[in-house]
Amino acid sequence: MKRNKIFLLILIIIGTYSCEKVISIDLNSAAPQVVIQGEITNEAGPYHVKITKTVNFSTNNVFPAVSGATVKITDNAGAADILTETSPGIYTTNTIDGKPGNTYSLSVTAEGKEYTATSTMPAMVPFDSISFEKTNFFNDKRTFAMVNFQDPPGLGNYYRFTQYVNGKVVPDAFVIEDRLSDAKYISRSLYTDTSKLKTGDNLLINMNCIDANIYNYFRTYRLVTSNDNQSASPANPIGNISNGALGYFSAHTIQSKQTIVK
Repeated sequence: MKRNKIFLLILIIIGTYSCEKVISIDLNSAAPQVVIQGEITNEAGPYHVKITKTVNFSTNNVFPAVSGATVKITDNAGAADILTETSPGIYTTNTIDGKPGNTYSLSVTAEGKEYTATSTMPAMVPFDSISFEKTNFFNDKRTFAMVNFQDPPGLGNYYRFTQYVNGKVVPDAFVIEDRLSDAKYISRSLYTDTSKLKTGDNLLINMNCIDANIYNYFRTYRLVTSNDNQSASPANPIGNISNGALGYFSAHTIQSKQTIVK
C-alpha cells in the first residue's frame, strides 16, 4: 500500500520518457525532484504549466510550488510564448494556440536547471458515443462505461479517456492504442475498481488523442499505481521531461460527452 500511496500523493495531483527507463525512489530520504505538468489542447487557451517539488513519504501532503521559473512554449510554425506566473508555481500562456498537427516544445529553467519536452498534437478522431456494460463479479453487479469510436487507417493512434462521476474525477488512467485494432470500430469498457456507476449518476467522459510518449506515460502510470503491481520497489511512470524531472508535457485534442447512467 505504501508503494501505491506515494504515487497517488506525488503524481495524481500534479497529473515520463525522459531517459526511457523507470527510476526507483527512496520513499523517506529521496532528494526533492522537480515535477512539471503541462498541457496544450485544440480548445482555446490560455494553457497552463504547473511546477512543484516532490516531498518525502513521511512529510505532510503539501507540494512546494516552484516560483520564479522561466517557462517558454514554441511550435514548429514559428510561434513562441513566454508564460506568465499567475499564481505560485502556475505558469499561463499569453498568445500561443493549440492546433492538431503542430509540434510543441516546452522549455523550463528553474533553480539553475533547464528542462525540456516536446509533444505533437495528433489529428482529432471523433468520439462517437458512450454506452454501458453490465457485469456480475461474485454476485456484485457492476456497470462500466464503454467508449465507442472509429479508429482511422494507419497505425500509431493513441487515446486517453478520463471519467468524471457526479463531478468527481475517477483517478484511473485509461489509455488505448490501435496496434491490434487499426482501422476498426473500437468499443472499449473503462474498467475501474475505484468508482461504481449507479443509476442516475451524471457521467462525463473526456477523450484525448495523444502522442506515443504520453500514451507511454499513462500506460506505465497505471502499472506503478495498480494494486496488481508486484514490483519489489516503487518506480516512476516513463515521461517526456528531460534532465530528471517528473511529470509530462502533452499536446492533445479533447472532446467530451456527457450522459446519465440508466
